[in-house]
Amino acid sequence: MTFNLEQALQEASIPTLLMCLVQITGDESWLREPFLPMRDTNLFADESGGLTVEAQQQIRGAVATVVAEISAGQRKIAVPPNTELFTKMMSLCVAEEVAPEYAPMMMEAMSFIPRDIDWTSPLAVPHATLANFNVLIIGAGFSGICAAIKLDQLGIPWILADANSEIGGTWLVNDYPEAGVDTPNHFYSFTFAPNHRWPKYFSKRLDVLNYCKSVAEKFDITNRISLNTQVESTTWDEESQKWNVVLRDQNGEPRKTSANVVISGVGQLNRPKKSFIKGLESFTGPCFHSAQWRHDVDLSGKRVAIIGTGASAMQILRSVASQASEVAIFQRSPQWVRPSNDYHRDVKPQTMWLFENVPFYFDWYRFGLFWRFGDGLLPTLRRDETWPHLQRSMNSRNDKHRVQLTEYLLAQLEGHDDLVAKTLPDYPPYGKRILVDNDWYKSLKRDNVELVASGVDHVDGNQVVALDGSSRQVDLIILATGFEAGKMLASVAVSGRNGVTLRETWGDDDPRAYKGMTMPNFPNLFCLYGPNTNVAHGGSVIFQAECQMRYITSCITQMIESQISSVDVRPEVHDAYNKAVNDEHGELVWSHPGMDSWYKNSQGRIFSPMPWRFVDYWSMTHDADLSDYLVTVKHETN
Repeated sequence: MTFNLEQALQEASIPTLLMCLVQITGDESWLREPFLPMRDTNLFADESGGLTVEAQQQIRGAVATVVAEISAGQRKIAVPPNTELFTKMMSLCVAEEVAPEYAPMMMEAMSFIPRDIDWTSPLAVPHATLANFNVLIIGAGFSGICAAIKLDQLGIPWILADANSEIGGTWLVNDYPEAGVDTPNHFYSFTFAPNHRWPKYFSKRLDVLNYCKSVAEKFDITNRISLNTQVESTTWDEESQKWNVVLRDQNGEPRKTSANVVISGVGQLNRPKKSFIKGLESFTGPCFHSAQWRHDVDLSGKRVAIIGTGASAMQILRSVASQASEVAIFQRSPQWVRPSNDYHRDVKPQTMWLFENVPFYFDWYRFGLFWRFGDGLLPTLRRDETWPHLQRSMNSRNDKHRVQLTEYLLAQLEGHDDLVAKTLPDYPPYGKRILVDNDWYKSLKRDNVELVASGVDHVDGNQVVALDGSSRQVDLIILATGFEAGKMLASVAVSGRNGVTLRETWGDDDPRAYKGMTMPNFPNLFCLYGPNTNVAHGGSVIFQAECQMRYITSCITQMIESQISSVDVRPEVHDAYNKAVNDEHGELVWSHPGMDSWYKNSQGRIFSPMPWRFVDYWSMTHDADLSDYLVTVKHETN
């Protein structure tokens, strides 16, 4: 390396270093003044922790000493902290109270406590029993790969089918310009496969896809995935207590198989929404959805319409505007846009070195992201009935976020009052998916960009007509209109007990599931990233996948060890859970009456986001209680 340890430590987060120091040495004197980080209510943390220069240098110097001692074999790392000390450390790290229930969850994430389900004993299950048990996994994105890895660890046979020619799911398909994460990379990754060498803090699509592929390679599942294979239908057979499955290869040839358990890794955002615009078929130029990007279409000199101003539009506008002669972007309603100093920033080699060489640095850095981009944020999204400004914000902290975001908007659009009027939302922050600024405001100020503060009414030939009656003549239309999120698993014909179909049960846009995973009348069928498991208050869907696979493997291991042929969630359990979800959402920002979003279905029900803290969902998915299910043992229902 071209730098020394002291130089690397200059790039470090001081609160993160402080936690490493305590954990390495066991010396709790570092958890007292003058080393206590200060409370920081800004959207993005101050890496100094608010400590004095002298205190920061003391911490860096102490870390340099202990790391050198470890390297020289002169120091052993202290025993892991107990839950009381660990809770204290979490609270001091983020300078606000972190409840004790977070300790076991984070200690699992740091591998102090086993994370995965295991058999009750090595001899609990005969090999022949496992050989006769089979799981079908649908989809080879992050969720499906997680499922295969966790089943592999238990020795449970599986088939993973994906209609695409490569693995990667949404990160394979969505290859539009500047596609990337809006969750920090170091959190958008598996706990069991950390990546210390992310090139950026918010990496682009290819780096995320390569990480996904590398995990599959590392755990030796890549060559066992059935690619170019569509799961056409799954039908429950009561006699055999299995799912009869029809697969179809790329040549259209069907193949029949069966599975004891089906796990859907299809997710929520896989069916582009593009059929709702009247007259679209009359347009004669190129027209495509952002998730089906036409790389053969040259944008140079073209008049382009972008319909939609959500996450994909936020990412593509900068590139499209730099090529097209004119861009008209049609906006139904404005979005809150969050600044980030890290969004376009490379991760320095010094920081990568810290992740790889300072014990626990990566783990505590990840915890800081978890808190600031997840559960630490959720209380700001809850309605405070005593707050006098509920129309504009949910509570005083949410209002502070509004003030900060508004100040950022005004600074970016100074001298452009017309754009301020069009882009300043009138609903509380986080009411819709909050977006990270990819030079959005800078792009809107370009001479060749027009923001049309109106949705599209219809298309008439080469004219895009807005709801306000105005029209623009264009050569090309890009649909940044999102996905049919309510039509989960719609690509597969699923028929459960007594011929009940999942499409009929969920209708067009009302998916419901117990803990986001199981539905009555569909035994042994589990959904990953299912209803009400999206992470709208921040965080990572990969965290969700790990929680869900612990629950699913808990179900499966109990089934195999107890010779249970099927588990079917009890209707009353399912319904009570979904009532609790609805009630909780009634207190949160996504139910605010001042806006509409894709989180809501046509009846106004919030079907996509999870209302719980991550620690709540971790707890409720930790160990499956089969008393929640109708259980069939050798065809006898208990």
